[in-house]
Amino acid sequence: MRAPLRAQTLNDGEESTDSTPLLQGPRQAEAAPVCCSARYNLAILAFFGFFVLYALRVNLSVALVDMVDSNTTLADNRTSKECAEHSAPVKVPHSQTGKKYQWDAETQGWILGSFFYGYIVTQIPGGYLASRVGGKLLLGLGILGTAVFTLFTPLAADLGVGALIVLRALEGLGEGVTFPAMHAMWSSWAPPLERSKLLSISYAGAQLGTVISLPLSGIICYYMNWTYVFYFFGIVGIFWFILWIWIVSDTPETHKTISNYEKEYILSSLKNQLSSQKSVPWLPILKSLPLWAIVVAHFSYNWTFYTLLTLLPTYMKEILRFNVQENGFLSAVPYFGCWLCMILSGQAADTLRAKWNFSTICVRRIFSLIGMIGPAAFLVAAGFIGCDYSLAVAFLTISTTLGGFCSSGFSINHLDIAPSYAGVLLGITNTFATIPGMIGPVIAKSLTPNNTIREWQIVFCIAAAINVFGAIFFTLFAKGEVQNWALDNHHGHGH
Repeated sequence: MRAPLRAQTLNDGEESTDSTPLLQGPRQAEAAPVCCSARYNLAILAFFGFFVLYALRVNLSVALVDMVDSNTTLADNRTSKECAEHSAPVKVPHSQTGKKYQWDAETQGWILGSFFYGYIVTQIPGGYLASRVGGKLLLGLGILGTAVFTLFTPLAADLGVGALIVLRALEGLGEGVTFPAMHAMWSSWAPPLERSKLLSISYAGAQLGTVISLPLSGIICYYMNWTYVFYFFGIVGIFWFILWIWIVSDTPETHKTISNYEKEYILSSLKNQLSSQKSVPWLPILKSLPLWAIVVAHFSYNWTFYTLLTLLPTYMKEILRFNVQENGFLSAVPYFGCWLCMILSGQAADTLRAKWNFSTICVRRIFSLIGMIGPAAFLVAAGFIGCDYSLAVAFLTISTTLGGFCSSGFSINHLDIAPSYAGVLLGITNTFATIPGMIGPVIAKSLTPNNTIREWQIVFCIAAAINVFGAIFFTLFAKGEVQNWALDNHHGHGH
């Protein structure tokens, strides 16, 4: 049996160890049951929330293929002749009732990229607002707003490119508050030794949303027409919002049906970790090296993530001459792997901490290294396999799957170092981490003027090098315990 008192006193003193203070001494062994618990209900509802969120985010990339007049895109075809044709050029007839637009490749790029311009703006305000008013309403309204705007997509497309770009930027504004708001909620709900499990369950919804909405959007376009993609997902989002507002509470204290035992268990496990200050200690936050370790890791990871998300379909279509869009299943497989990895790694991370006595920082470092260096290696491999598209799909899948380890690595480290300000910290790191989505594809386009395999190898190597640098930086400078400036007794003037 561990010495419970020793774990408790560490938290009140200086930062003398890596390990997150364990739960509340003797009560630790008797954690409140998982089944039907309020905290796991929150995780499951959040899971469906992020599922809807990502379905609303990626559906346009599928529908856009059907929205654009195919004659417009033929004009700027950049297909390389280095590899033999894999795809059958035969077009299967399907529903043609949706309206077509004359948008060239550059215009389509602006339409798809406009989301990020809204998304980056609301990250830090979202984190700040969540710390003041609570995450429940903010997260709910963020997803509701995105769902409502999605319903208006066909109308905006009809009004012109400008209207559609503004609408997508507004959707980005709505989605920008969601991750910081969720982090802020978990700071009140997640016992330290259940953090990896609870957070990986809730955020894994994003991956499954991608997995299901990519092929489903294709099926809807095929049998009905592209407008129904937006109507369907928009209505699902509104339905989710009603459930969320009805069932969820900001804190265990305000939850209507939580058992007293579970409420006590959560509150006592967080007793010495939360600050009661309402004001955010901005200066100590910005001077905190452990926070910048998360910023660098988050930026680096997203560089590779967005390279895979936005450019690999292009690479496979134009270089390997294998059209991923013709097979919605293949474009979804990597995200299914990532979803599975997130769920399993969350369980593994908490088991290492609770049962094997691994320190929090040790677990965060191990999972971040696997989740960043693994994808980097397979991304480079994808660039050096010549014209073998089945291997390319395999490497892409392994790369994206291994990235799932990061959900129990740097991704939730904000809650380890400053639970009270986790929403604000995530807002800061996610602001930086959105930049690769905006500039990565632009840089890649400029590096591949002739669309050769060698040019693409440079793109993949740059992404991999950034990822490896992020993993090393995080390993060197990350911390696993609550920082002094995030505790009450320092009143915002910490180290």
